[in-house]
Amino acid sequence: MASSVHLVSVPSFRRREISSSHRNFRKSITFTSVKKSVSVSCAAIPSESAQAAPEKPEIELEFIGPKPGADGPYPVDRATAISGEKLLRNIMLDNKIELYAAYGKVMNCGGGGSCGTCIVEIVDGKDLLNERTNTELRYLKKKPESWRLACQTIVGNKENSGKVVVQRLPQWKK
Repeated sequence: MASSVHLVSVPSFRRREISSSHRNFRKSITFTSVKKSVSVSCAAIPSESAQAAPEKPEIELEFIGPKPGADGPYPVDRATAISGEKLLRNIMLDNKIELYAAYGKVMNCGGGGSCGTCIVEIVDGKDLLNERTNTELRYLKKKPESWRLACQTIVGNKENSGKVVVQRLPQWKK
């Protein structure tokens, strides 16, 4: 497949004096506009890179509320994320899913792993997340193995896909 484009009136520049001065600086710049015709020919050659890139694997997430709703069942929020690209905390904040209790909303560390206020429980899909970090081992040493810090939890590994079920604010669950 080949195509040809013909452009008319393409400006080119020739010298023209323009001066500006400043207390310790003097500079001259020269430009003149001239119109020229230019022809461009292009040949499009299909290549492997032009083909659609394969879709990146996605992780489906379900976030179960900490307390049952007025009608009985626990509220559930849903989101999806590209595998291995985001922390659980960022996915929740981007999708406006409540992460922090009242104290944590005011006193959280902003995702630095130094406060322990973003605790979640992984109900299902633990194998789709990274291993507990040293920070998590320190903050969660007396907590159940299924509890994680959302700011330390990477969702996916760039190759896997599946579903993760997360209990928000597990410390409220009774």
